[in-house]
Amino acid sequence: MVMDFSFEAQKTQQRLLSELDFSPLTSKQKSIFTARLETNFKPLFEQLFPLYQHHFDLHFHLKTLLQSFIDFQKKKRPAQIKDKSDFWFESNKNVGMAVYVDLLADDLGSLIDKIPYFESLGINYLHLMPLYLAPEGNSDGGYAISDYRTVSPNLGTNKDLKDLASALHKKGIRMVLDFVFNHTSDEHRWAAAAKSGDQEYQDYYHFMGEQDAMEYNQTVREIFPQIRRGSFTYLPALDRHVWTTFNSFQWDLNYANPAVFVAVVEEMLHLILNGCDVLRLDALAFVWKEKGTVCENLPKAHNLIKAFKACLDIAAPQVVFKSEAIVHPDEVNKYIGTDECTLSYNPLMMALLWESLATRQTSLLYHSLERSFKIPEHTTWVNYIRCHDDIGWLWDDAISGRLGMDGFGHRRFLNQFYTGQFEGSFAAGVPFQENPVNGDCRVCGTLASLAGVENAVAADDPVLLDHAIKRIRLLNGINFAMPGIPLLYQGDDLGVLNNNDYLNDPSKAEDSRWVHRKKLTEQDFALAQDIKTPQGNIAQLVQEMIQIRKANPLFAAPEFELVSLGSPHVFAFKRQMGDKTLLVIANMSEHLVSFERPLNSIMQKDSAHNLLNKAVVDLVTLNTIEPLDILWLA
Repeated sequence: MVMDFSFEAQKTQQRLLSELDFSPLTSKQKSIFTARLETNFKPLFEQLFPLYQHHFDLHFHLKTLLQSFIDFQKKKRPAQIKDKSDFWFESNKNVGMAVYVDLLADDLGSLIDKIPYFESLGINYLHLMPLYLAPEGNSDGGYAISDYRTVSPNLGTNKDLKDLASALHKKGIRMVLDFVFNHTSDEHRWAAAAKSGDQEYQDYYHFMGEQDAMEYNQTVREIFPQIRRGSFTYLPALDRHVWTTFNSFQWDLNYANPAVFVAVVEEMLHLILNGCDVLRLDALAFVWKEKGTVCENLPKAHNLIKAFKACLDIAAPQVVFKSEAIVHPDEVNKYIGTDECTLSYNPLMMALLWESLATRQTSLLYHSLERSFKIPEHTTWVNYIRCHDDIGWLWDDAISGRLGMDGFGHRRFLNQFYTGQFEGSFAAGVPFQENPVNGDCRVCGTLASLAGVENAVAADDPVLLDHAIKRIRLLNGINFAMPGIPLLYQGDDLGVLNNNDYLNDPSKAEDSRWVHRKKLTEQDFALAQDIKTPQGNIAQLVQEMIQIRKANPLFAAPEFELVSLGSPHVFAFKRQMGDKTLLVIANMSEHLVSFERPLNSIMQKDSAHNLLNKAVVDLVTLNTIEPLDILWLA
């Protein structure tokens, strides 16, 4: 017998409404809330039922959940941003930056003093890396949360965070926070209770015997193989293994337990109370486990995330989710949708831009984006060149295979190239988490060091330096022009180089990602003000590109098309808005390259403006592009 979900959802909703306490709400608040509930309860029920249909207490958990939504409506939040448009993320005026509070400033209070810098640069989307209470020493960069409701004391207080949100909102800057919902730290109160033998809280995590752990380890992949083999940590005091996908101090939550879902939703609402506009869903591919699978990207993970989104639509519809799925491109796209994640990181484009710079070839980039770039209406990519994490070479091996590339061998080449082990490499990256069994590896480094600035400065070679800065201009030129929100990583706007100070800190020395997590200094900002320095050149080109993007609505054009110009070294695409066209052409090589197609036939015009230098271009005669150059033709 097939269940009639609409009927069952309506029946359950009516029963719950009769049991809920609406006394905290005014009649207007109750009316608004019940209207949202009427629209979104069925989607919530449809997603939770496959997960928890066998739990006799599901009704209790639903009631607890809805009551928390009601109570949330009365709680005071910082002043909200004035721009209330539903699809704000589709605007060309969006430019983002990801920052560590204590690396860009000192604390939340002093970060308010950086708002004029964000304004001058054109930032209106600020992602604050994890800032909640975490273990002393190694906390995976703050991604081991000990208390979602307490700001780390070295950064300030909850009030400081709310004050920052208000200050950002007054300047039209949206605040993004991490929602670390796959795991907590082993110091979280839930974990502490589990360690003490509390069975209720042991059910919040995945505790099991050695045999079960061994069986799971047969099919799951190792994320940090240099730190710990397998995905479990043994607890001698309990004689049990606990699931720890990442570090031993990060315990994976057990979402097969509905109490965990309800508890984590309540933590999510607290994050929203601090004034955030976007929640980044950390490690969302790992949230559901089933024996005999890789325990990544499972169908019920999507049920879970859609359930979280339905909760958001009921309790705080002005907030949107951003997906962080650093997995196979086909899987990345499955998390993107108006019923799941409105925004999504674009790890494929990031990795393949670096691949194209190393090979001077664009075929893998073209073929991959052709398959994977299109996403549903009213969702958008968050495009980036670098981030707080490593670069993983994620592409579809079926595509590289059709192009005659061996996926494993090509990744090995890229790792060697970007860690300076390949002859002729321009890069000064650092390897991250090399797997001793299969040789898999990722790469760390700042934009400037990976693009060649560090090596060029060390060699005192002006030609190499010119090439390096052109690569940075090229990457930013693509990033700012592609559909989506361009995201800068702190310091890349200043041309900051790799920093090895982390090697002197025992809590960081084994995590090479800290090579690009530098504490920014007044000298870094001063160098970026001096046009005679590489840093000054980089800062200027970034700022000019942002200004051009924000001034031209073509960068919000809805129509996007990859364009082939007949050269293996060129990447080009077209964006269309009515009768207006933006054609972007990038040369990934250090040589002059010719086009096989006339540009006037692509743009249906004989002339255009190059937005990057304000020159009028004759499209009939323009048939070459300079080495490592990029054109924005409008």
